[in-house]
This record gives sequence, C-alpha cells and structure tokens, in this order.
Amino acid sequence: MNGGIGCHSYVKNSHIQRALLHAAKDVITEAIVEKVDITNPWFNSSRTLRVADFGCSVGPNTFVVVQNIIEALELLYRSKRHNPEIPEFHVFFNDHVHNDFNTLFRSLPFSHRYFAAGVPGSFHDRLFPKSTLHIIHSSYALHWLSQVPTQLADRNSPAWNKGRIHGLGASSKEVREAFSAQFSKDLQAFLNARALELVGGGLMLLLVSGLPNEFHSSQTNSAIVLDLLGSCLIDMAKMGIISEDNVDSFNLSIYRTCPGELEAFIEKNGHFKIEKMEELINPVRWDPPDFQMLASHLRATFEGALEEHFGNEIMDELFERFTNKIGENSHIIYDQQYIKETEIFVSLKHRVTDYEV
Repeated sequence: MNGGIGCHSYVKNSHIQRALLHAAKDVITEAIVEKVDITNPWFNSSRTLRVADFGCSVGPNTFVVVQNIIEALELLYRSKRHNPEIPEFHVFFNDHVHNDFNTLFRSLPFSHRYFAAGVPGSFHDRLFPKSTLHIIHSSYALHWLSQVPTQLADRNSPAWNKGRIHGLGASSKEVREAFSAQFSKDLQAFLNARALELVGGGLMLLLVSGLPNEFHSSQTNSAIVLDLLGSCLIDMAKMGIISEDNVDSFNLSIYRTCPGELEAFIEKNGHFKIEKMEELINPVRWDPPDFQMLASHLRATFEGALEEHFGNEIMDELFERFTNKIGENSHIIYDQQYIKETEIFVSLKHRVTDYEV
C-alpha cells in the first residue's frame, strides 16, 4: 500500500474498505460478546488483554476496527459482571517491514483507550510468543499471497500466465489451481502461526476478500479492471517504453477465495472451530460512477508492486492511461451483473480446551 498522506496514498484512498469495516461492527460485536468466555482463566486472570491486527496497513481503517473490538470487549465485561473491572488493552499493529508505520502512528487517534505497539514482519510467520494474544483480527489482507506461484513466469509451464497480470480472470485451469494452491499454503502458515500465539479459547476475526461459491472470477469487475491495467502495460510494451518480457514476468500476488474453499482449508488446518461464516456486501455504491476515484483507489493499492517491478518512472503515465481506460469502459465496470465481489466474515475459536494459565 502507498504510504504517506499524499493524493495517491492509501490513507486518502481507502474509504471503500473503511465502509465495510463500519458495516462489520455488528458481527464483530456479536462474535466477541457471544463467543468470548471471560470465566476462562486466560481472560479472567489477566489484567491486560492483548489484541493484534494483522495486515494493518497505514491507517486509518485499522483504528476503526480496533475501536470496534475494544468497545465490544468493554461491553462484554460490563454485561457479564456486576462490578466489572475492565482490563487494560494492549493493541499490536502488524504489517510487512516496508509498511509506513510512521504515518500509522502519527495518525493514532488522540482518544484511544489502549496501549499501542507496531510489529513489523510477515503474518505468514510467527510474530508473537506462545499464548499471548486474546483477540486476533485481519481484514483485507489474506487475499495477498506471500509470493506469486513460480510456475506463472515459467514459459515451459502449463500455468504460464502470458498476457495477464493476475489470476482473477484466468481462463487457464492450471493458473487457477496454482493460485489456489499458493493461497492454501499461505493460509495454513497463517493459521499455524496464530494457533501458537492465541490463548486457549481466544478468538480470531477475519474479513477475507472473496467471491460467491461456484462463481467464476472472470465474471467480476475486479478481473475486468485488472485486465484493463494489464492492457495498459501491454500498450506501453508495444511502444517500447517497457519490455514485453518484463510484462510477461509480472503478476499481482492476489487471490479471491470463496466460502466453500475457505471453509475447507480452515477445517483441514484443524486448529480452529468455525463459529460463524457469512458473506458481507460492501455498502459503497458507485452512483454515479466515479472512474477517477476508482483509479486512485487502485493506484494506492497496487502501485508499490508495480513500481518494484517496472520502476518509478512509468507510474504517472501508466495510471493516466489506466484512468482513461476505466472511463472508456465504465459502462461495463459498473454494470451490476459484474459486481459480484464479496467479503467473507469468519469468526474462529481456538480449539485448545486446556485453559490452564
């Protein structure tokens, strides 16, 4: 994600994600109030509850969801105890080492009711000591893979993804399977790490970018938009601005799962019980269509990956071309039959039943 607070920053171009986090407040509150057992010694004997947001980015969205979690925990303690002593809260904000933590902590809300700390590193690895976290959250993050499947850049592989920069609309079965396998591998690593870090009976709340079951991702506006972005790169390669080989070797490391697949992968892992899974629809409606805003949103999201591969020099021209193409194709992009993306809310409880602290 683009750091800083400039016009192309994630801070200025993440209201779509923020709208869903506001919409998810009720399901998060319900999950915490109904599924967290404060008689569990890990909660009952602790004067400090530790909450972690994995994939926090640069704000301000992470502060929205953390506030929702804190308020839900306070409600839980007040509703279950006659003379409640509300514990203190220690919140950990995690993202990769290149994340703009300076911007994140400069924008920390003045009235926050928790102690804050940053934890840089990949959430596919262990980041905390064993049994230290009470509540784990992650939203708009798990669809980012740890790496692009290696066979996508192999000219001799059936999964060579020539002509595309993503796997969302891949017509090739081999490409789809490669992305699914990488997502499964990454999700297992994430769940295994969190299973060691979460206390017995702790709760994990996930919002995962996805698609409805049995829905082909090529039929979504996400795939259409990224195909337009890829076509801009191809146009620039034809003009000699960048090389065709450089375009063919580039793929975005993102994957949209579906509820059925996600459920199967979680059950396969075995460390967590699925307390609830439901699809949430983002309340943002593009009416009237705003292609400039959409282009800015995608630039804030993908420019870092593009810049790392192609260099900074072409970014302005690339996104100017991209903005124009979105405008020319807005009648397709904003057609409701293609807006099928969903966010999958999952509430997971650690299966460990040994509550000995």
